Amino acid sequence: MAMVSWNLGVGPHPKLLQVSCRKKERNRDNIHPYKVIEITPPPKNLGIRCFPSNLQCGESVTIEGQTYTISAVTHRYQLRKGKYEPSEKRLDVLSSARYILNLYLENLLEQS
Repeated sequence: MAMVSWNLGVGPHPKLLQVSCRKKERNRDNIHPYKVIEITPPPKNLGIRCFPSNLQCGESVTIEGQTYTISAVTHRYQLRKGKYEPSEKRLDVLSSARYILNLYLENLLEQS
């Protein structure tokens, strides 16, 4: 699970959301917080979770006992003071059953 803290200071960036993974989850692996969205209509926010930085499409992840398959990994950057800095990491996931059903239906469509 990820830890979230708000900085409500006054200045050029009045609200700043900072997310960090707990020490026990960081260990030696390169673990980062990701915003996880289940993309099955309607989209459902599954929260901010800590995962290794080398996740790829098609991999399986387990969140609260449910298995999901990653459909997309998005890294967003913002231009600040002339440099691009990471602003968000996002995982778009489907339940594993839905992912397999989509593959089957795509295969049927190609065969017809």
